[in-house]
Amino acid sequence: MLADLFMLPVCLYLAFALRLGDWSPTVVSFWPAFLMCVCIGIPTFGRLGLYHQVVRYMGSHAIVVMIKGTVATSAAVAAMALYTYFFRTPTDPFFPRSVPVIFSLLAFLYVAGSRFAVRGYLYNLVGSSAREPVIVYGAGSTGIELIRLLRQQADYQPIAFIDDDKKLHRSSLDGLVVFPPSALEKLLKDHKVGEVLVAVSQDVTGRRKIIEFLESLAVRVRLIPDLSELISGTANLANLRDVGIEDLLGRDEVEPLPHLLAGSVQSQNVLVTGAGGSIGSELCRQILQQKPSMLVLLDMSEFGLFQIHRELESTSKAQGLTVPIAVVLGSVTDARLLKRTFSRYQVETVYHAAAYKHVSLVENNVIQGVKNNTFGTLYATQAAIDCGVKRFILISTDKAVRTTSVMGATKRMSEMILQALQDESKSTQFAMVRFGNVLGSSGSVVPLFTEQIEQGGPIMVTHPEVTRYFMTISEAAQLVLQAASLVHSGDIFILDMGQPIKILDLAHRMVRLKGLSVRDEMYPQGTIEIEFTGLKPGEKLHEELLVGGDVTGTDHRKIMRAKEHYPSWADLSGALNTLEEACTTFDYGAIKTFIEGLVEGADLETQLEVLTPMPSKVVDIKRPD
Repeated sequence: MLADLFMLPVCLYLAFALRLGDWSPTVVSFWPAFLMCVCIGIPTFGRLGLYHQVVRYMGSHAIVVMIKGTVATSAAVAAMALYTYFFRTPTDPFFPRSVPVIFSLLAFLYVAGSRFAVRGYLYNLVGSSAREPVIVYGAGSTGIELIRLLRQQADYQPIAFIDDDKKLHRSSLDGLVVFPPSALEKLLKDHKVGEVLVAVSQDVTGRRKIIEFLESLAVRVRLIPDLSELISGTANLANLRDVGIEDLLGRDEVEPLPHLLAGSVQSQNVLVTGAGGSIGSELCRQILQQKPSMLVLLDMSEFGLFQIHRELESTSKAQGLTVPIAVVLGSVTDARLLKRTFSRYQVETVYHAAAYKHVSLVENNVIQGVKNNTFGTLYATQAAIDCGVKRFILISTDKAVRTTSVMGATKRMSEMILQALQDESKSTQFAMVRFGNVLGSSGSVVPLFTEQIEQGGPIMVTHPEVTRYFMTISEAAQLVLQAASLVHSGDIFILDMGQPIKILDLAHRMVRLKGLSVRDEMYPQGTIEIEFTGLKPGEKLHEELLVGGDVTGTDHRKIMRAKEHYPSWADLSGALNTLEEACTTFDYGAIKTFIEGLVEGADLETQLEVLTPMPSKVVDIKRPD
């Protein structure tokens, strides 16, 4: 304000000098104009908020304020010139008419130029040594907006643009030169750049190609949020994120078919078991959007149930939804609770996601795994039949196919229960949806690798040849909902998981995209080491999705229907009674024999030690005196 108080009259003096062609013009008689430019200019700029602007973060809004302020000040000077014209005496000099125009230009140049000069000085002064040089891939409107945001921060210093559009090459955008991708490697070395920020809004395939190109350069790659997040306002350009496995996979998610997505839940009472888990909670989120008559959440985890219930309530309030949400704390092994819940809430559709899913944990807790996964499913299906539930959808896994693990065997037995009961039930339709690993679920390898990389390694990989199928949790939940609308009777639905991913290759890619390198015998100066721990009990090198080859398509191109052999309910129910008795008596040998005899392709030879009961040990506990 003090600077403006001094410089606005100087600008007016210079306007007279330029107009009269004299660097020392006589302006004493025009003193009211000098007084007016200060008395009108300073309050006007203050009223418009110019003096509240933080100079270091000034943007386009400040320019508009400066234009308005200088126009108002110049108008005041012009009004004074007009006044002196009508009321001057014959001896008074003329007030040059072009002076207000020249003054307005000089005033704007001063007001804007001085502030942006100070902003530039502060930008280079504050944190210049700590600011990290970055290159932005994408010279479109998104990229330009991104560098403007980065310049307002003290963390990054944009160096250049990279873009595939040849028309932009060697041009300058907002002070940065646009280079072709072929120049990137040299730029990284010359400017010691450690990060490339990808600011493109392309499809999955296009973004994957860019990531694959950058991957070879061993530079940290970060992405802007997805376009949907930017539009919805849940994220902005400053919320940069590291490359996720969904970006590496490059899966083109198929748009859901609205009639299939809503067919099994809209205007119905829907219950989700395991509602607090990874798959269960995502199912709840998507079911809520389809506006069921009621959504019932069932889980044995108090914390998980509390979290998803609070989130759904918040979403419902924000979006103006009127879906009643009921919360049931309990286990699927409680048959009476299931029957009472199904009956009380008149449940029409059940999504059964409750299960113990971690292979190694179930290997060491065999009986609990069998009780929860197999008998929990049995009790839930029987309650569904007794209470007249229309649809019952089991969330299954690729580990159920020719399994080597107890967890996989319990899930295959769950599938067989649904298949066998379908022949006995006329009112309830049963179906299973089988798919592989879900990104972002608890215990997923991806967040584990990320954590290990951030800690400096080593990355723990079970085997150099191990492969797994992957799918995003959102896509999996969408496909499960759509598969439920395709149910006929005892269907096994197989989701198209794409090609299996080699876990070792995934680890290498995650390291490189963090701007790091793998340390091994060929490259001992690398930063992150990979260690092979060996397959855990029950784990397979390669997972499968089908027991047989009898597969047909459905109305959705990523959902297939499979037919597989299963025992009759008469045979299966007797076998389940035997299994239940073996669990009650802790007869691990009988459990192993039962599983291998009942589940096609099961081979639990590697679990002999785990399935053998631990020797008992008597501990003498004496009460204190």
